[in-house]
Amino acid sequence: MSNVAELLKGAAALFPDEVVTEAHVRHFDLPLGAGRFALITLDNGFDHTKPNTFGPQSLAKLDLAIDQVEREAAAGEIVGVGITGKPFIFAVGADLKGVEALKDREHAVAIGKGGHDVFKRLGTLAVPTFAYYNGAAMGGGVEVGLHCRYRTVSAALPAFSLPEVFLGLVPGWGGCTLLPNLIGADKAVSVIIENSLSQNRQLKGKQVFELGIADALFEGADFLEQSLVWTAAVLKGEIVVDRPEIDRGEAWDQAVARGRFVADSKVHGAAPAAYRALQIIADAKDGDLQAGYDAEDEALADLIMGDELRSGLYAFNLVQKRAKRPAGAPDKSLARPVTKVGVVGAGLMASQLALLFLRRLEVPVVLTDIDQARIDKGVGYVHAEIDKLLAKGRVNQDKANRLKALVTGVLDKAEGFSDADFVIEAVFEEMGVKQQVFAEVEAVAPAHAILATNTSSLSITEMASKLKNPERVVGFHFFNPVAVLPLLEIVRGERTDDASLATAFAVARKLKKTAVLVKDAPAFVVNRILTRFMGEVQNVIDEGTPVAVAEKAVEPLGLPMSPLVLLELVGPAIGLHVSETLNRAFPDRFTVSANLRRVVEAGKRGFYVYDSGKPELDPEVAALLQQGDVVLTEEQVRERVLGAVAQEIGLMLDEGVVAEAQDIDLCLITGAGWPFHLGGITPYLDREGVSERVNGKRFLAPGVASVPA
Repeated sequence: MSNVAELLKGAAALFPDEVVTEAHVRHFDLPLGAGRFALITLDNGFDHTKPNTFGPQSLAKLDLAIDQVEREAAAGEIVGVGITGKPFIFAVGADLKGVEALKDREHAVAIGKGGHDVFKRLGTLAVPTFAYYNGAAMGGGVEVGLHCRYRTVSAALPAFSLPEVFLGLVPGWGGCTLLPNLIGADKAVSVIIENSLSQNRQLKGKQVFELGIADALFEGADFLEQSLVWTAAVLKGEIVVDRPEIDRGEAWDQAVARGRFVADSKVHGAAPAAYRALQIIADAKDGDLQAGYDAEDEALADLIMGDELRSGLYAFNLVQKRAKRPAGAPDKSLARPVTKVGVVGAGLMASQLALLFLRRLEVPVVLTDIDQARIDKGVGYVHAEIDKLLAKGRVNQDKANRLKALVTGVLDKAEGFSDADFVIEAVFEEMGVKQQVFAEVEAVAPAHAILATNTSSLSITEMASKLKNPERVVGFHFFNPVAVLPLLEIVRGERTDDASLATAFAVARKLKKTAVLVKDAPAFVVNRILTRFMGEVQNVIDEGTPVAVAEKAVEPLGLPMSPLVLLELVGPAIGLHVSETLNRAFPDRFTVSANLRRVVEAGKRGFYVYDSGKPELDPEVAALLQQGDVVLTEEQVRERVLGAVAQEIGLMLDEGVVAEAQDIDLCLITGAGWPFHLGGITPYLDREGVSERVNGKRFLAPGVASVPA
C-alpha cells in the first residue's frame, strides 16, 4: 500500500494543475434486508461540463477510499462495495493534460502501475464489488468498473468507450487484459480497436449491456435505486449472473487477426498503438491477468514517450479547445440575429445546406433555383431526410412536421429573400455566375443580410467587387458530406466587415461546425494543400511512375483513403477545375495534368474499377494515360510529395492564410479526415525532418506535438 502511495506522490508533482476527483464513501442499508453497503462516489466538485478524470492525486483519493472499505469488509461491517459517478458522468479516464508534461519513461511507468495497483484492489476485497455506470464512461472510467465483480449501466448513458488507441495509447489500466476475458476477444477487438479507429465511435448504455460488459440495464431516471435493488438480490442469491464461456481457441486468434486487418486498413502500420493493444489481447488468451497488467504498463510507458501520442494529444486539444475559440474571430457581441435563411440553388449541395440550417437553427429556410422542378426536387430531398430521422426515432412526429413546414421553395428571389438575414449561394463554381447571383440577391435582400458563398476556390473579394455593399460578403465553405465533416472555412474578403464576420462565426457555432478564419487566398486551406499533394502524385504518374507505386508511396501517412480514391470522391472534373484555378494563381507550383484532363474529357468517374471488390486500374483509363520514362521508387515519391506539401504550408503561413500552423492541422483533421495520430500534417513533417529540409525550420516548437526535451 505505501508503495502505491509513494508512486502516486511522485507522479503528483508532475501534474500541478490536476482537477482532483474525490472518492466519497457513504454507507446505507440495502433494500430486501440484504445488509450494510458502502458506496464510493467519484466527484471532482464541478458540474457535468467538467468530467471526472484520474490523475495521480485522484488515484490516491480512490486508494484511500478503498483502504477504508477494505477494513470494513475485513471486519464484516459491510456486505458489498459499489462505485458510481456524479450526475451524468461516471469518469472519462486519465488526466491527459498531465500526460503531455511527462518527460521520462520512469514517470510514465508510475502512471500505469499506479492505476493498476489502485484499481485491482477492487477485485480483491473480501466482499463483492459493483460498478454502476450512471453516465459517460471512457478509458480509465470504463476500466475501474472492469475490475469490479458486477456492473450495471444506465439506458441513458450517452458515451462509453475505450478511446486510447484513437489517441495513440492502449487501454492500460486493465482494459486490454480484462475486457477480452469478460466478453471474448472478438467483441473486445471491436471496442478497443475498431470503434477507436472509427473516429472514436461511442457505445450507448443498451449496447454496453448487449455486449455483456454490464450485467444489467436500468432506466436513467431511477438508475441508482434500481441498481441497488438488483445488488441486494444478487447478494441474497435471488439473482445469479451467468456469463457465457469465453472461447479461448481459434476464435481468439481469429479475433486478433481481424483486429490487425482493421488496423492495417485504418493506419497502414503508421501508428503503433493499435498493434501494441492487439499483442496484449493476443497474450491475454491464457487468462494470466498479472502478466497482462505488466504488458500494459510497458506499452503505456513506451507510447507515452513516443511522438505519435504527443501528436494525438495535440490533435485532440485542437479539436476540443482551439476549435471552440477560433483564432482571429471578431467579438461575438457584434453578431446579428439570424431568423430566416435563403439558399440560392436547389441541387444536392444546396439541399444538404438547407437541411443543416433547418435542423440546427430551426428557422424558416427558403430555396430558389432557375425552374420549379429543381426547387421541388430540393425541397423533396429535405423532406425525405426528415422522414429518415423520424423513422430512426431521432425526431418525433411533431418536430418532423414543424421542420417540414419551415422549408419552402420559390422561383422569385424577391419573394423568398426580402426578409432573410442570411443568404448562402451554392451554384456553379464560376465567377461570372456567382457575381450575377449576388447582384440579384443584393437587389432584393434586406440591407443587413449576410451574403455567404460556398465557393471552394474562388476569390471572395472579386465576387463582392461589383456590389453596393461588398462588406457583407463572406466565404462560408463547407466540406462534403456536409453532415459528416465538421470543418467550415470562414473567409474574410478585403472589405468584409467585423459584424458580418461575427455573424458568420455565430451561425457556424449554431451549426455545430468547426470554424477556422481564412484569408481570401486561392482555394483557401484544405483544397490548396490537397491540390498540391494530389498534383505532385499526379506529376510523378505523368512522368512515368506506375500508378500503384505512386499510390502506395503515401500509405505511411495512414490517410483515410489513397489520393486517387479521394479524387474519385471529389470528382475528377472538380479536381481539374481547382488545379486550373491554382495554376492560374501559382503557375510555378501547381500543374494541370494532361492525363487528368483526358480522364475528365472521356467522362470517367475515376481511375479505378471495383469489379473484384478491390480498386483496380480501369483498363480504359490505363489506355488514356500518356506517361514519360522517369520511374521513381516509393521512397522518392513520398519525399517529393511531402516536400511539396511542406513548401506550400510554409508559403501559406508566410502569406497569413491562417494564424498559425495549428489552424492548418485543425483544417486537415476536420475537413479532410487526416489522422489524429499524425496530429494533422505539420507534426509529421517536423518529425520526419521534411520541414527543416524544405523550409529550414520546424513548423512547431519542440515539445509541441512531440516529447518535451
